[in-house]
Amino acid sequence: QVQLVESGGGVAQAGGSLRLSCVASGFTFSSYFIQWYRQAPGKERELVATITSAGSTNYVDSMKGRFTISRDNAKNTVYLQMNSLKPEDTAVYYCYTWVGAPCWGQGTQVTVSS
Repeated sequence: QVQLVESGGGVAQAGGSLRLSCVASGFTFSSYFIQWYRQAPGKERELVATITSAGSTNYVDSMKGRFTISRDNAKNTVYLQMNSLKPEDTAVYYCYTWVGAPCWGQGTQVTVSS
């Protein structure tokens, strides 16, 4: 059973940092890309960052320089390091992959106070 489980969300002050984790199971983790998405209240879910199976990364422009996606294949885990947080980063953050079908985690709430 393909599963993604996020953790690491919480409350941070503007300018602070959080590190999210996404632990994968049920598939050959090292062979698949992982993406982070986020969904703020009343808004559509949006892509944040991508890491390929080879470790190449890509970011949405508004996150470049503040967010870093990385992976540890030995731990079946992808991380999202978020620095210089802004109130507009407040959202539920999800990890995602495609293993024959879309697979989403349950999400982790990030709240940034001003």
